[in-house]
Formats: sequence, C-alpha cells, structure tokens
Amino acid sequence: MAGHDRGASAYRERNSTADRALDILLLFSAEKPVWSGGEISDRLGVARSTGYRYLQSLVGGGFIEEATGGFRLGPRIFELARLARVGLGLSEVALPVMRSLAARVNETVLLTRRSGRSVVCLDLVEAKHAVRLSYERGHVLPINAGAAAEVLLAWADPDEVAGVLEGAPLERFTAKTLTDADALRTRFLHIRKRGVAISQGELDEHILGVAAPIRDASGAVCAAISVAALAARIPRAELKNVEVAVRSAAHAITAELERRDA
Repeated sequence: MAGHDRGASAYRERNSTADRALDILLLFSAEKPVWSGGEISDRLGVARSTGYRYLQSLVGGGFIEEATGGFRLGPRIFELARLARVGLGLSEVALPVMRSLAARVNETVLLTRRSGRSVVCLDLVEAKHAVRLSYERGHVLPINAGAAAEVLLAWADPDEVAGVLEGAPLERFTAKTLTDADALRTRFLHIRKRGVAISQGELDEHILGVAAPIRDASGAVCAAISVAALAARIPRAELKNVEVAVRSAAHAITAELERRDA
C-alpha cells in the first residue's frame, strides 16, 4: 500500500490534462488491455468524477473506447501506431534503393521528411566523390529552399502550405532562394505537373538538387528522395537521366511501402 500511496501522490503533483491523458494511455498493456473507470481513477489518485471526465475526453478523440468491463485502446491509437511504423521503417525500406541510386548516378542521395516548417534529413548515402553539403543525417533543413523541401510542400494540404508560407518570414540563403509565397505556389504547380523538383543554388550556391515524392500506402506524400550534386558535374544533357533515375527510385520505395502495409 505504501508504494501505491507514493505513486498516487506523484500523480497528484502533475496537474496538466495532457499529463493525465498520457498517464491513462500508458496504463494499457498486453497483460491488462481493459481497465475500469474506477481502477483508472484510483491509479491516478483522483475522484471518480474527475477520472471519468478524462476518460470521456479520450473516448471523444478515439484514443480509447468502451469495452466489456471498462475501457480499451481505441482506433486512433492504432492509426498512430501505423503512422509510426511507416516512419520507423522508411529508412529501412529506402536505403537499398538509395544505395542503388547513388551508384547509378555517382552522386549523394538523401531521404527527407517534412516536420511543420522544417525538413529533416532522415538518411544520406554518399557517392565515391562525395559533395560537401551544409547538412547531413539528422539535420533540420529550411522549408523553402532546395528540391527536397519543394517536393514535400508541393503535394501538401493547401491549408498546411498556407500556414507555412504565410507564417514567419521565409529565410533567404542565396540570390536564388524563393521567399515569395506566390512564386513558391507557382513552383509547386510546375513540380506537380513534372513529377519531380529540380533546383540549383537555392540553399547551397553550387549544388544542383533533383527530388521526387515518396508516397505511403494511402497515397499521401510522406517523404522525398533526392540527389544532391555539384551543378558543374551534371551537364544539361545528363540531367534528364538523373531525373528519370530519381523518379524511378521514388516509385520503388513507394511500391515497397505499399507492399509492407498490404
């Protein structure tokens, strides 16, 4: 009982509704998948009426649902778990394709995802003559500069795009960086028509980027694969081949994500 009292006391010290919601969700386990409202209230050390208020909020959001004997995890949790698996498995699926692409074009290949107003480099495969970039695995990149960032916004929800472009001022990195919202929307339209983004000197002055969208099993763009190279190393006559190779790599990763989710 003493241990239980200390636990209840610790819960009382945390008054945030979000904390309480997380406390409730973390109670569920394979050993005990169903909890009654009374058990949850007792574990949190709150009145039954308070406990049920938290529970009804979680039920309303689909995070838990009523079951025989109490409550169990709801459909929203399973959807979040599916999304987490896609995120965690993305590099695993993409890396073989990225290595193949890097060998084919002999240039650096990146895997990126969008997070709000930023782009995160999830993975990177360098070619034999690696190009020195201002970013690497785990780095956070700007949302308005470079082929990968533009691909990730080109297929994003229009309301999300508006929030990104019309929020805080967009940063300029070189003379070629686009910071005007209308100019960027026009660029996104061209990218969607072409199926790939090609940028030069928007983030690093001498770097050429070619990026294509990766889609999850639902068809939504979840990431981008891109080639980053010194522009001088890729003549205009060769650019089309790089574009085709990047698009093909994106399709291969998309197909594997669909297969795994089937």
